[in-house]
Amino acid sequence: MQAAAPAPVSSPETSALLGGKRPVWFRIWEGCQYGVLALSTLSVLLPILGISWFLASKGLAALNWEFITKAPEKQMQAGGIMPALVGTLYLMAGTFLFALPLGLFGAIYITEYGRGSWFTRILRLAIVNLAGVPSVVYGLFGLGFFVLFVGGGIDKMFFSQNLPKPTYGTGALIWASLTLALLILPVVITAAEEALLSVPDSFRQASLAMGSTRWQTVWNVVLPSALPGILTGMILGLSRAAGETAPILLTGAAYFQSTLPDSAHSPFMALPYHLYIISTQVPDIDQKIPWGTALVLLILVLGMNAVASFFRARARAGRRW
Repeated sequence: MQAAAPAPVSSPETSALLGGKRPVWFRIWEGCQYGVLALSTLSVLLPILGISWFLASKGLAALNWEFITKAPEKQMQAGGIMPALVGTLYLMAGTFLFALPLGLFGAIYITEYGRGSWFTRILRLAIVNLAGVPSVVYGLFGLGFFVLFVGGGIDKMFFSQNLPKPTYGTGALIWASLTLALLILPVVITAAEEALLSVPDSFRQASLAMGSTRWQTVWNVVLPSALPGILTGMILGLSRAAGETAPILLTGAAYFQSTLPDSAHSPFMALPYHLYIISTQVPDIDQKIPWGTALVLLILVLGMNAVASFFRARARAGRRW
């Protein structure tokens, strides 16, 4: 006969906790833990709310239709931010177009093809290190590689008749977009990798059992399931890129430009650099203009984060596993 399992040994204190009668010392300790967690949350939220309220109180007076739709005037002492705002949107669109395929295919290789290999471990180490590189280093790399090497090489090969005036070998929207794409690439790859790994392996096994190839499985089964998480990471990366100044300063941002960029190799204005210029280099400026510009930039960044939160919530709500 099988021996009966020994009865669990329980102390009076354990029985009291399981029965719902918690001692006074336990309730005090639990209250202290909740208090520490609440203080930690407030220490993160209060600075954000304080900065947002401060910018709103200073910048709301500048926000109107003319401020959004007019170009800077009187040596940027008056007018609006339309070229800088549109240039920032162009820059974010270019960054999205370059960063999404690079980050997506990198994450697919790491999770679906090279999982567990020594080369994948080296890639992950490189991604972690790239995430800690200062943004000004990315700017210097973009200036040296994209502007001078790639753009200068294109000028020598196809536009030699225009030299010494450069056509592509100068700061431009395309080079700034490529530089920011490299800047946010670690964030995009990490987010895409997490999204791909969250798809159960049973989905892959079922697709392969039906005769699909590995690429058909990735494209038709894994990617649609992971797409909300991938887009969330992409938008979060763009929200970081929207506030960067050093990379675009070295690769194409213009001090002042009253018109919009008309091609990918045109210089452009951007909100972060424009905010720096009007805050430090323009004397006798109406102070509501820098505050209004900062508020618009904050709204743009917070709006991107809100969109990412929306995609994340929709993805979690729509999951069936």
